[in-house]
Parts: sequence; C-alpha cells; structure tokens
Amino acid sequence: MTGILPVKKPAGFTSFDVIGKLRGVTKTRKIGHSGTLDPMATGVLPLFFGGATKCCDILPNGDKRYVADIKFGIVTDTQDTTGRVLKETESHVTEEEFAAVAAGFIGKQLQLPPMYSAVKVNGRPLYDLAREGKTVERAQKEIEVYDIKILGFDEHAQTARIEVFCGKGTFIRTLINDMGEKLGCGACMSALERTMAAGFDISECYTIEDIEAMMQSGTFEEHLMPVERLFEGLPRLVLGDFDKRLYRSGVPLELQKRGWSGIEGNIAVFDENGMILGISYMDEEANELKLRKMLNTDK
Repeated sequence: MTGILPVKKPAGFTSFDVIGKLRGVTKTRKIGHSGTLDPMATGVLPLFFGGATKCCDILPNGDKRYVADIKFGIVTDTQDTTGRVLKETESHVTEEEFAAVAAGFIGKQLQLPPMYSAVKVNGRPLYDLAREGKTVERAQKEIEVYDIKILGFDEHAQTARIEVFCGKGTFIRTLINDMGEKLGCGACMSALERTMAAGFDISECYTIEDIEAMMQSGTFEEHLMPVERLFEGLPRLVLGDFDKRLYRSGVPLELQKRGWSGIEGNIAVFDENGMILGISYMDEEANELKLRKMLNTDK
C-alpha cells in the first residue's frame, strides 16, 4: 500500500491523533503526515501511506491557504481562544483600520514562533516547556505572506474572518496576534481551517468516516493518489534502463556525457514507464546529477 490521501482533519484531533485513528482503520502502521495542525484547527492534512512516507520531508510545494476567524480585544497565552486570557481590552476597530494593518503584513517578514508550538529548542518542543510555565528565547524565522483577504467583518461584535495565502512555516495565530498588537487592542484566533496544503485543495479531502466506508467496501487503495502527483510542477528527467540502474545504485550520472544542462533547482527523475525514482539536482560545476532523495516507490 503506497500513496497519498488528503484528509479533512476534524476539530479536537491532533495530527497524530488522526494518524493513530487511521492506523487502526486501515490496518497499516506506516503513515506519515505533512504540516502539523493544532487540535482546534480543521482542514487539509495530507497523509502518506507506505513508501510514500519518504516524500514527507521533500515536498516541492510548501505554500498553504487558510481561513481564520479573529476576535479583537483579547490576548491569550496560546494566541487563540483555547488559551488563558492574559489581557482583555474594549476594542473599537473599524474594517478600514483592520484592512490597513493587514495589508502591512503582506510580504516577507520575521515571525517569532509561539511558545505553544511544535518548534523544538534544544530538542524539546516549545509546547512542553510552555505547559511547564516556562518561556525560552527562540529565534525569529523568515516567513512570507502572499495575500490576506478580509472575508467578513463585524464591527459590533469586533470579529473578522480572513483568508491567508502564505509560505511554509507561517503561524496564523501569531500573525493575528501581531496584527492585534499593531492595532493596539490585541487579537486572538477563534477558528482556523486549512483549505490548501501540498497542492491539495479542501475539495479533494476525505473525512475519517469516508475512509472507514472505503475500508468496508474494499475500495480504500483505489482512492490513494500516486506519489507522482506531488512533483507535477518540477522539471522532469526520464532515464533509460541503464541509467536507471546506475541512478538507483547511487552512482552520480555525468551531465555533459548525456547532454543535460541548464535546469536549476530540484528535478523529478522518472523511468520510461512513468514511475518516479527520486528527486535530484544538476551540479554543473561537478558535472553530475546529484541525488536529494531516492524514492523507489515500487518497493
């Protein structure tokens, strides 16, 4: 059993809860996931089964899209409404004021990872330290927000709904917290749905109940998507049988000898039957096709 299935994570589950549940449902142990979601969050959680787990750390598309609800005037220790309230302020934010502040958060910027997160410091997840009442120094990380759209705004209730299109590693609740600081009233996230991740849209996702029904009907494996789906946007290099054997043995292939040149970045390497073999890149200086990740999805 090898392939990918985008799952619609329900609220109240951690990403690992979903994996644990589906290990029992599908009777398979080898399941990985891409992009951790907080328990309160819902939405796209791509799961990798069998040999597809080798792809988890080399996904070419790290962009994500979210829909988030905001409550102005409240600051919490988790930066969302599940946390302990640290500050509550009477807020009078207008949609125009919020739109102006939100626009300032579009683009590349530095973001401080929240204490309640899976980011590790000295080998320990920050959420473990936060639960012990500790706050530790952590480095800011560069993120990129491509766009923020205001989907709804209620001036009386002091709430808003936004859609965020961003790059890998962006914490939406921290983004909202920082916008609240900029507004001077504070803000926290009250709901979050990830609507796109790893190239999968929410419309393609299956619920846990869907998967249980697939297992009962014996159609689960028919719904698994091939690993090749993940790398459709990469340049493609097709190897003949001889080069395929060398490649899979870890032998660097000479570029000039084969007339290969001019491709920058990662390349998806396939055999003549359309099976992906691995992800590589061209090292023009060394005159070699070098391996980033061997996939061997037929094993």
